[in-house]
Amino acid sequence: MNKMNWLAVYPEVVLLAMACVVAMVDLWVTDPRRTPTYWLTQASLAVVALMHLDRFDAGATVYAMQQMVVADPMGHLLGVFATIAVMVSLVYARPYAAERDMLKGELFTLSMFSLLGISVMLSANNFLVIYLGLELMSLSLYAMTAMRRDDANATEAAMKYFVLGALASGFLLYGLSMMYGATGSLEISDVFKAIGTGQINKPVLIFGLVFVVCGLAFKLGAVPFHMWVPDVYQGAPTAVTLLIGGAPKLAAFAITIRLLVEGMLGLAVDWQQMLVVLSVGSMFLGNLAAIAQSNLKRMLAYSTIAQMGFMLLGLCSGVVNGNTLSAANAYSSSMFYVVSYVLTTLGTFGMIMLLSRQGFESEHIDDFKGLARRNPWFAGVMAIFMFSLAGIPPTVGFYAKLSVLQALVSTNVTGYIVLAVVAVVLSLVGAFYYLRMVKVMYFDAPVDTRPIVSTGDVRALLSLNGAAVLVFGLLPGGLMALCAEAIVKALAT
Repeated sequence: MNKMNWLAVYPEVVLLAMACVVAMVDLWVTDPRRTPTYWLTQASLAVVALMHLDRFDAGATVYAMQQMVVADPMGHLLGVFATIAVMVSLVYARPYAAERDMLKGELFTLSMFSLLGISVMLSANNFLVIYLGLELMSLSLYAMTAMRRDDANATEAAMKYFVLGALASGFLLYGLSMMYGATGSLEISDVFKAIGTGQINKPVLIFGLVFVVCGLAFKLGAVPFHMWVPDVYQGAPTAVTLLIGGAPKLAAFAITIRLLVEGMLGLAVDWQQMLVVLSVGSMFLGNLAAIAQSNLKRMLAYSTIAQMGFMLLGLCSGVVNGNTLSAANAYSSSMFYVVSYVLTTLGTFGMIMLLSRQGFESEHIDDFKGLARRNPWFAGVMAIFMFSLAGIPPTVGFYAKLSVLQALVSTNVTGYIVLAVVAVVLSLVGAFYYLRMVKVMYFDAPVDTRPIVSTGDVRALLSLNGAAVLVFGLLPGGLMALCAEAIVKALAT
C-alpha cells in the first residue's frame, strides 16, 4: 500500500523536486536569456507530461494517502493537457519576458509551482487537498502578476486578484466546512455516500453548496463573480495573463467535477439550477461587454467569461429528471470544450506577445490593423484562433460548441432545448467581436509597418498551434473519445 501511495503521486513528487532544482540552478546562471534554466524547466515538464500520459494509458484508478488522493484517467489526461499548456506558455513568454526584465528564475519556478497546485487539485479526493492545491496555484499566480514591480497596472491587478481571490477562497472554505458539518467527512467519496443515505441536515447542506458553487464560479470567472477577470487580464503582463487563462481553467473544471459530480451528485437538482443562472449570466454579460472593448486583452477577458458560461451548460444537463443516463455525455462535452478553449487561448495570447516589443504592448485591437499586409501567415493563424473562439467550422471551437449543444438537446427536456437556443443566439452576438478582429487584420490599413521580429521556436509553435486548432476541428473524434473515456472511468469509481 505504501508503494502505491508514492506511485499515485509520482508526477507531483517529480514536479516539486524539479521546481526546487530549477530554483537552485538559476542562482548560478549568468546568461541573461536564462537558457539553462529555461531548458531544464521544459525538460522537467516534458517528463511530468509523459508520466501523466503513461498513467492515463494504464487506465487504472488508484486511491492513496489514506484516500485523500485519487489518481484516475481524468486527472492524468487533464494533467497532460495542463503541463503542455504551461510548456507552450513558457515558449511564447520567453522573448516577451526578456524584453521587460521579467526573465528570471522566479518566472520558471513559480510557473512550476502553479502547475504543482493544478496537479494537486486534479488528483484531490479530499476537501483539504483541493484547498491546498487551490492556494498553491493561486499564490504562485498572484506573485507572477506582480513580477513587474515598476508597472503600476501590474501591481494594481495583483492587488485586485489577491483580495478577490482571498474572498473567493473564503467562500469555498466556508462552504466545505458546512459540508463537513453536515456529512461528517472531508473525503469526497464519503460525502457522496452520506448524501445518498438521506440521513443528513438538508438545509445546512444546501447552504454549504451555495458557498461552494460561489467559490468555483470565481475560479471559472463566471458572472457575477467575474469582476477580477477583465482587470487582471488587462493589467498583468501578457505572459502571466496566458499562464492565468490557460492551465488553471482545466484545474477549475476538474475541481468542479470532483466536488459537484463525484461528491454531490445527489444534490444535482439544486446545483444544476445555480449553474444555469451562472451560465446564462456569463454568456449574456461576457458577449455584450466584449463588444464595447478596444483593448484586446480586456475583450478576451470578457470572451473568457462567455466561454466559461458556455462550458457550464454541459455540466447543467448531466442529471435529468433524477436519472444520470446522459451524465457521461454531458460532462465529457464540457471537458472537450474546456480543452479546446485552452488550446485556442494559448495561440491567441501567443500572437499578442509576438506583436509586442520592448516598450510597446500590442494589446489594442487597432495594433492588429493591416496584419495581413505585414505578415499574411500570422494573420491567417490569428484568424483561425478567432474563428475557433467564435465557433465557426471547421475549427475545434465549432465542434466544442456543437458537443455541448448536442448534450443539451439530447435530454429532450424543453427547458434544456430553450437553453441551447439562448446559447446559440448569444454565440451569434459573440461572433461580432471575433469577426471584427478578422476585419481589422484584413481590411484596415496598417498603423505600424515595421517588420515583425520573432524567434524561430515561437513562429513554429504558433503555426503548430493554429494547425492543431484546424486538425482537431476536422478530426475531433480522437480528442472527444479521450475526454469521454476519462469521464466514464471517473464516474465509474
